[in-house]
Amino acid sequence: MSSPQSLGCLLAAVCLLSVPFNARAQGASCTGTFVNPMTDICWSCIFPFTIGRVPIIPGSLPDTRNPSMPISYCPKPPPVYLQIGLNIGYWEPDTLVDVTRVPYCMVNMGMSLGGENLPQIGGRTTHRDNDASDGAFYHGHWYKYPIIYWLQIIQSGACMATDNFDIAYLTEIDPLWDDDELAFILNPEAILFGNVTSQLACATEAIATSTNNVLPFDALFWCMGSQGSAYPLTGTTNYRDTPIQAGTLILERLNYKLHRQGLVWESHGDDGAICYQTPMPILPKSRYRYQMTNTIADAAWAHPYTTTTVIWESGHDNPVSGDNFGFINFKKRNCVFL
Repeated sequence: MSSPQSLGCLLAAVCLLSVPFNARAQGASCTGTFVNPMTDICWSCIFPFTIGRVPIIPGSLPDTRNPSMPISYCPKPPPVYLQIGLNIGYWEPDTLVDVTRVPYCMVNMGMSLGGENLPQIGGRTTHRDNDASDGAFYHGHWYKYPIIYWLQIIQSGACMATDNFDIAYLTEIDPLWDDDELAFILNPEAILFGNVTSQLACATEAIATSTNNVLPFDALFWCMGSQGSAYPLTGTTNYRDTPIQAGTLILERLNYKLHRQGLVWESHGDDGAICYQTPMPILPKSRYRYQMTNTIADAAWAHPYTTTTVIWESGHDNPVSGDNFGFINFKKRNCVFL
């Protein structure tokens, strides 16, 4: 199997040469294509690009809070002690996410790892009808995708992910992913929000993000707006309006789960705090937007978390390919450009 370094080099070559990489996944029920960074990513969705609070390059989507000052002084270990840099902000295409009902179907890589021969500690299949609205179970895969670093669009290491391309998380080997009761260990607060009053509050977020071009309400941390409830942090959804709606909910839940486990850290748009990244066990929904990459890429736009899929999903659900979806997360990056 290729190493993460060799995969990164391969993708960088694809970027530079603008040659489509379209390896079709094997198997009748596992479909997808390797993401082409030139044609399958909404590059205009990285904006607005700000220095301090000033948008140097504006964007069409709402932005989070940014530092009031254009310059920061960040403490460093000796012998440097202090470094001065510009406070910049932009939306980095940070991670790829698969959402699939087929174990080990790597939708965004266009291949299957052969799930029938691999362990499924936290994976299972569901016998629910694919066309039913009574819910389903999905697997998820989380990839590190440092495309800004590969293309050297930004030179400061503090302002981009500098990892190698990597399959960072597979829910098939997570025993918490398919057991709602066991997942209660991660989200015990869910017991407070399993009532009609709490869920009705989610309607305000759903309406606002879907009609007024505003950011999600981080205060309503138990809500995923038009997608449904954030809890439980598993692959089970009890209601599925459309396959894409359910797939988007799983994308957002998986992100929440990784935040809760301390595997994903966040930057901050506040003076002083911008110098550091910190763990955030409550998902900061407002700092993410998503775009579909598979099986039908939609590079024309991205959407804030919790936004209804009704406004964009038409023509993007191929019933022949099954419930196999790929997404890219745009993560708000506040950093000090040194």
